[in-house]
Amino acid sequence: MSDVILRERRDAIEILTVNRPKALNALNQEVMDTLHEIVGELSMDTELRAVVLTGSGKAFVAGADIASMQELHPLEAEAFAGSGQDMGEAMNRLQVPIIAAVNGFALGGGCELAMCCDIVLAGERALFGQPEVKLGVIPGFGGTQRLIRRVGMAKAMDLCLTGRMVKAAEAVQMGIASRLVEGDVLEAAIETAETIAKNGPVAVRLAKRALIENEDVSLEAGLKAERSLFALCFSTADQREGMAAFLGKRAADFTGQ
Repeated sequence: MSDVILRERRDAIEILTVNRPKALNALNQEVMDTLHEIVGELSMDTELRAVVLTGSGKAFVAGADIASMQELHPLEAEAFAGSGQDMGEAMNRLQVPIIAAVNGFALGGGCELAMCCDIVLAGERALFGQPEVKLGVIPGFGGTQRLIRRVGMAKAMDLCLTGRMVKAAEAVQMGIASRLVEGDVLEAAIETAETIAKNGPVAVRLAKRALIENEDVSLEAGLKAERSLFALCFSTADQREGMAAFLGKRAADFTGQ
């Protein structure tokens, strides 16, 4: 396995670190292929409860690798964008939550990568943005579409047309990031993952599924899907254990079944 993504396991939590610090962790084909492969591997891990994604050094991911993009012809550019979008879709399909620990630049492809995560924690020095227009191109890894869904049309237009960067506090206010972290953002992400890992694993998976799969449907359709997934919980040992533990005033011992 390539060393452009470092892996660390802490019990039921997988910590992934994009590891190209000299290039500010810019996304090239190797990084995207490796991350996509790892996510596919993690999708088969029945012990996994959460994933933390961060970057090495002073950046989360500063963008896509411009040097590898400069000479692309249109068909190659479409394939490159497709790789980034496929990676993001694989992250969305992963049943367990992915928590981004943004510890610096999250620009262009880095902002798009963060938005593919389920929870985005922004460190005090985090910077987000979609500056592609300054290079004569537009976001290609889902930036325009994910921004609209996170922040609305007016703010998405602002970011995509000006290319301006926003600091952590504004990113939280806009809805790009989930919350601002004072102190060590990676440790905060790990603590968040540990909190999630203590919850009912089946319920966490179904909650993520309910949110992602029904983001763009009508309220009626979303409520119907939620009702079905809620009912499905009552076929699980986790539901029985969780409610018995609550009534018995003890900690639940979930098995993910």
